[in-house]
Amino acid sequence: MRARMGILLLPALLAGLAACGNEAPQQVAQQETPARTEVKVAQSDLGPILVDQTGRTLYAFTKDENKSSSCDADCIAVWPALTTQSTVDAKDGADMALVSRVDESSQAVYGKWPLYYYVGDQVAGDLNGQGVDDEWFAIAPDGKLVKKN
Repeated sequence: MRARMGILLLPALLAGLAACGNEAPQQVAQQETPARTEVKVAQSDLGPILVDQTGRTLYAFTKDENKSSSCDADCIAVWPALTTQSTVDAKDGADMALVSRVDESSQAVYGKWPLYYYVGDQVAGDLNGQGVDDEWFAIAPDGKLVKKN
């Protein structure tokens, strides 16, 4: 008898699960589109450097090559990538010709450098990541690394 009940309940269970599955796309469609990401130039103690739309310093990793990130999971924990699901805009002195994304992924690139934040920077204008391990540097508007401290 239990076997028959299980067989009879199986179609109802599957129909219920299918109905639940149909709700997810509607929820996704209702989510707001993320704000556009901006890369812009700001004046700092290092001279003009790249920052995001909130003024947070953007860094490059000298081990990255050809617009490709070499930062592994442990690295990303300290140096989070600037990512976006939309396009990246160049504003306030940044060169739009230098803006792209890593291999069509979500990480923003400026010139040949994938862009990162430093977790030690707490507010706009902080430069605590500058020169760390002689591998992390702020980026100038021309796409070159700012190697002074």
